[in-house]
Amino acid sequence: MEDSTDNKGSRDSRHSHDLAGLEAGLDALETVQTSRIPLRETLVQKILPPIIAIALVLLVWQALISFKVVDDPTKLPSPGDVWAEVEDAWLQGTLLDYIWTSVSRGLFGFLLALAIGTPLGLLVARVKFVRAAIGPILTGLQSLPSVAWVPPAVIWLGLEPTMMYAVILLGAVPSIANGLVSGVDQVPPLFLRAGRTMGATGLRGTWHIVMPAALPGYLAGLKQGWAFSWRSLMAAEIIASSPELGVGLGQLLENGRTNSSMSTVFLAIFLILIVGIAIDLLIFSPLERRVLRSRGLLVKS
Repeated sequence: MEDSTDNKGSRDSRHSHDLAGLEAGLDALETVQTSRIPLRETLVQKILPPIIAIALVLLVWQALISFKVVDDPTKLPSPGDVWAEVEDAWLQGTLLDYIWTSVSRGLFGFLLALAIGTPLGLLVARVKFVRAAIGPILTGLQSLPSVAWVPPAVIWLGLEPTMMYAVILLGAVPSIANGLVSGVDQVPPLFLRAGRTMGATGLRGTWHIVMPAALPGYLAGLKQGWAFSWRSLMAAEIIASSPELGVGLGQLLENGRTNSSMSTVFLAIFLILIVGIAIDLLIFSPLERRVLRSRGLLVKS
């Protein structure tokens, strides 16, 4: 009898120990680790790889010139020629003007698209009739090349800054709205029922329940919306040129083509690429890490 009691006590003890271990494991999963990665590890994992990739590209590029694989500078300028173009633009004081003209337009247009696309996405996601009526149109607009809007925008609005912003809106709003719709569709119904039980209905439920739960999909739509904004702006600047509009990166690219200056063309391409990468690293990547960290999906940051 005593042996039976001892065995039962031993089993209960092991069971309690297993439950304690399971709870500890779940607690560890739920615990958000906010400790910073050491500087050395950051350099090795995040900074060194892109530097090596850029160095390899420059090495291959220079090798094509040095070994005369491409010996026509009008088709492929050397890295030194492009760097000389950078120095000339810097010394003339135009380099930052090129960048700022396009970046200011792109960011302002994106903010306008954000202000329009967010309520539109919520309306499409929450009202069945609106989704049936507008949803397919948004999908079609998203697949339409942004450059297709430039000619009608020029005819309607003329060579004015408003034409640029119209093209940006037509390119970015569908992506932002569809991203939010996708995020709302992925919200678990249990969240919505729990919110209604606690009185979070209407705008309050949208703000406190729907938007936070739909944030990952919404953020993906914002990233895609910025990409469409930037590409739409470059298309508008390349096609529609006017002294009143100033010289942005797209116009710089077109000037290089007109003057048959491949070094200017490459300069414009690299600046467009650098701005796109910088916006992602400075704005969207931190937002994405913050969202993942708040959901316990990012162990280290």
